[in-house]
Amino acid sequence: MAMRRGPHQRYNEFIPQMSAHQSKSSVSEKSTPMAIRDTVKRAEQLVETSMKGNDASHDASHVWRVRDLALSLAREEGLSSNPDSMEIVELAALLHDVGDYKYLRDPSEEKLVENFLEEEGIAESKKIKILSIIKGMGFKDELAGVGNQEFPPEFGVVQDADRLDAIGAIEFFGLGIARCFTFGGNRNRVLHDPAIQPRLDLSKEHYMKKEEQTTVNHFHEKLLKLKDLMKTKAGLRRAEKRHKVMEEFLKQFYAEWDGKA
Repeated sequence: MAMRRGPHQRYNEFIPQMSAHQSKSSVSEKSTPMAIRDTVKRAEQLVETSMKGNDASHDASHVWRVRDLALSLAREEGLSSNPDSMEIVELAALLHDVGDYKYLRDPSEEKLVENFLEEEGIAESKKIKILSIIKGMGFKDELAGVGNQEFPPEFGVVQDADRLDAIGAIEFFGLGIARCFTFGGNRNRVLHDPAIQPRLDLSKEHYMKKEEQTTVNHFHEKLLKLKDLMKTKAGLRRAEKRHKVMEEFLKQFYAEWDGKA
């Protein structure tokens, strides 16, 4: 009988094992800049391998953008003077979509991040913060009331970065807009149907429920709400510009749909 693979073994498929000369004690010493960069590199490897089959709305490129945004926001919010905070921000941003429920191919993938942090010997206090950011930053969690609780600055920075990428603006066609239509196409959603109204009063359960919905309605159900849910001043400043891009896009979209433009 074949041995069943546990979550720990599943992680080992994605990231090469430590060399024999590396001891657990040496891996646990994560305070040096070189050790931190090595962990970041292995986190990048995990992102590339575990998210390889995802569509372009939630792929490695999305993660790189969120990481860069999060670090930029962290500097604007004054976190750069604390190396531990910057490490938490970078790792949480890198790992935030690894094992995402929308793309799970195996239940054991839910433990990939936790196992990675354990293998890397990340300090328990940092590990708890990173996992709490990842587990609480989703829009579904905001609907469940998690967003109304007190949160550390690292949480706000990473969540804002992820949400900014959802409403991103490049020239006149938003990057977030492109991601929205990419995800809708991947899930075979109808582009637009005036007969299907957006669900404006959503619960976490209702949001996660797989039911007939349109791609355009996603703007009203989620994306247009994100600006007012930003946790940092730096995130809000950027979100205001990106929000206007979405509003202009929808105005033009509806005009063209109705044959008026």
